[in-house]
Amino acid sequence: MNNPPADGRVILALGANQPSRSGAPRTTLEAALARLESVGVRVAALSRWRRSPAFPPGAGPDFVNAAALLETGVSPEALLSLLHEVERALGRERRRRWAPRVCDLDLIAHGDRIAPDAETLRALMALGPKAGEVPAPDELILPHPRLHERAFVLAPLLDIAPDWRHPLTGRNVTEMLAALPAAARDEVEVIA
Repeated sequence: MNNPPADGRVILALGANQPSRSGAPRTTLEAALARLESVGVRVAALSRWRRSPAFPPGAGPDFVNAAALLETGVSPEALLSLLHEVERALGRERRRRWAPRVCDLDLIAHGDRIAPDAETLRALMALGPKAGEVPAPDELILPHPRLHERAFVLAPLLDIAPDWRHPLTGRNVTEMLAALPAAARDEVEVIA
């Protein structure tokens, strides 16, 4: 096992907009968290549950989203592999990008680690809306290159880690969320 991340925070974003064998989207995401805990990944904090529209607009029913702080000693690569295993076990099939899904577990950050390197991360962050035009990277990217654009990630994260700072930009969650258009922030609604 590796040492815990330097800032102690492993951030997970959760989302689903299709029912699974486990039930409705929220029930499925709760099952995903239980599976993680059953293999020694502790959920240290969980945000309130939120609803957000599917992306791109009209791509399916609204999503249920949340964010969690995890405690684990495993490497980011091993954790990403575990997240994919949990998704598969709950019925996720990776057919196309931004498709409706039964379970989406995104590793948003692992401490202050930047992977694979700052130059690659900057290039991916600069894609903006063009990100959908390029294939998803096969390698681990940390922090998640789109997190600063996604109210459905930042709003839940505000509940549990408002002071977490992006290791490349230096902006905290509060600042990143405030930088988004009001309409994007308003479409993410607390449901529980």
